[in-house]
Amino acid sequence: MGKTTTTVNVAAALAQLGQRVLVIDLDPQGNASTALNVDHHRGVPSTYDALVDGVPLVDVISPCPEVDNLWVVPATIDLAGAEIELVSVVAREGRLRKAIHGHPGVGTAAEAGEDRYDYVIVDCPPSLGLLTLNALVAGEEMMIPIQAEYYALEGLGQLLETVDMVRAHLNPTLAVSTILVTMYDGRTRLAAGVAEEVREHFGEQVLRTAIPRSVRVSEAPSYAQTVMTYDPGSPGALSYLEAAREITSRGVRS
Repeated sequence: MGKTTTTVNVAAALAQLGQRVLVIDLDPQGNASTALNVDHHRGVPSTYDALVDGVPLVDVISPCPEVDNLWVVPATIDLAGAEIELVSVVAREGRLRKAIHGHPGVGTAAEAGEDRYDYVIVDCPPSLGLLTLNALVAGEEMMIPIQAEYYALEGLGQLLETVDMVRAHLNPTLAVSTILVTMYDGRTRLAAGVAEEVREHFGEQVLRTAIPRSVRVSEAPSYAQTVMTYDPGSPGALSYLEAAREITSRGVRS
């Protein structure tokens, strides 16, 4: 259960708790769009149009048909070429930030009114390229899912170095506020050891709730659903709901 699985399930759980949530799919594979049952074939208005052509975000948003209070900016395969097309664009790493802040539903309660989004969640691609850089420049806070496996900790160091670099040069307000342990199997010493090491290192940033290994969570996207609607009573869904409760109780904007 990696970043996309966590993105869509946390987003759906937040929406079920009554929060207004916008998910921006920034991965050309469009897996978040698939799980949220939003059309993302070539030609559909998408994040590509917002980033490359400057189309207002409000014109590329689709409601999630499965979950109330949840909206999606889908990703199409066109996004794969966006990194190359943006190379010559001035302030290319700030395109997403500009698009998000240009939406009337983003801002303080006084600015945005009743239609304000409580959370804008960006699902990043797996590589640390220009698209991910746009997400890091656009965000105020960062949520990192960590699989309870040894190699996951090795990759985390590289990611945190990138965050430090972005903070130093492009977005001084970026904070790693939320870390969620996923694929947790309490029966193994490895999972318990990884979780303990993560908590020792990051303290309060780590949510108390860990997401267990779950076939139901893995199955859900093949039915164009999150586990929150696919099997709401499953341990995976209940854990994501509890994680979302923690996030709202902290007042985290992730």
